[in-house]
Amino acid sequence: MSSQGQIDTIRTDFIERMGVVAQTEGTPRMAGQIFAMLVFDGDAIAFGEIATNLAVSRATVSTSIRLLEDRGLIRRVNKRGERQDYFQLADDAYLTMMKFALSGTQRAKGEIDDAIQNLPDGTEDVRRRLSDFSGFYDAINTSLSKTMSNMPKTKP
Repeated sequence: MSSQGQIDTIRTDFIERMGVVAQTEGTPRMAGQIFAMLVFDGDAIAFGEIATNLAVSRATVSTSIRLLEDRGLIRRVNKRGERQDYFQLADDAYLTMMKFALSGTQRAKGEIDDAIQNLPDGTEDVRRRLSDFSGFYDAINTSLSKTMSNMPKTKP
């Protein structure tokens, strides 16, 4: 297999796998695939080219593009003389992903801590288990916060 053929195979596999990863994290598979394509290719990609490359309808692409834009992971760019929209990785896309993850873990910890506060007396075993669970989220939140402060800028 030629070097380009090998890269094409790796690219296709990467895009498919990242779609599955996104889906297991609660994001639509197509959004994960579009994001992966933008990461792998590194260039702004035309809306129509995304649909063609992924062999899906423009409506499917539109829904996923809107989600990725709303989350601040990609941005719309214009190319002089072109009528269609192009998309590329947003500045600091990975930092934005970490902020989203941190928000979720903070929300989970808050729910656990709320349950601890509402426990009646005489439930020490439950309180200990929930406190351990809360401590788990404390560790994640601390790690994410520290990592975010050291994140290099994303270059689209």
